[in-house]
Amino acid sequence: MSRVAVRALEDRAGLGIALMLAAWFLFSLVDTSVKWLVLAGLPALQLAFMRYIGHFFLSVGAVLRGGADLERFKTERLGLVLFRAYLLTASTAFNFIALNYLPLTVTAAIMFTSPIIVCALGGPLLGERAGPWRWFAILLGFIGVLVVIRPFGAEFHWAMLLAVHNATALALYSIITRKLSGVIAIETMQFYMGLFGTVVLLPFAIYFWQTPESLLDWVLMIGLGVTAWLGHEFLTRAHLLAPASTLMPYTYSFLIYLAIASYLIWGELPDGYTMLGAGIIVVSGLIIWARERRSGLSRPVVPKVAP
Repeated sequence: MSRVAVRALEDRAGLGIALMLAAWFLFSLVDTSVKWLVLAGLPALQLAFMRYIGHFFLSVGAVLRGGADLERFKTERLGLVLFRAYLLTASTAFNFIALNYLPLTVTAAIMFTSPIIVCALGGPLLGERAGPWRWFAILLGFIGVLVVIRPFGAEFHWAMLLAVHNATALALYSIITRKLSGVIAIETMQFYMGLFGTVVLLPFAIYFWQTPESLLDWVLMIGLGVTAWLGHEFLTRAHLLAPASTLMPYTYSFLIYLAIASYLIWGELPDGYTMLGAGIIVVSGLIIWARERRSGLSRPVVPKVAP
């Protein structure tokens, strides 16, 4: 390979990493905005609706860019596409509820067990066997979660169970996405995800609706859908520019962003157990990443999802 070709590949990987960091920064803005808004008294399900209605309109525009052809909205795997949308909608709504009670770093640490769950479920659902090292990483990740949530201690909060549910839902979402990749266009899946979330959450938004009291709250609430959609766009484009094995470690920037936001806005620092548990979970995820990389597989080990 010529030096020019190698340089081009390095440039593409560098851009992919930059987009990855930008995507997770945007996702951290979503979580930070939601925590700000729920603490201001806005209902979590109202915010989840706003996140999806913005996503929906942007997805419609993305689909129609190729022409106003109704065939672009059709799919033969509608049931699986809608179940995928349900998983992400439920995890988003529960995550927004959990953020009303838990620090940002706690929900994020538990969420990052999702690729570990993907690895555990890969055998029965995808026929991908996990070797001894991967099973060790799965067990290590489980220990990390126990350290974070401390189920038998005074620090345990029921909202932590919502975060565990979300990690499991995101793992299933990732597996379904892997099954549908190359079969259904990304724009079509994004459209149905926005449509499902908007329709399902609309009644809750109407019932619980609270009008924001300040201009900042209005801006943050309306911006949820745009920020989340743009983050997904950056994430998707990053994976087109560089393999998942290159990008995966940079997903943990999400934890750093949230820790900084928690400190700057609320003066919160993660306690020792949260830091220890998060570190164990990160090590577990990196072991799985290293085994995937060594096996020469380029499939993603972290779900391309976020709140």
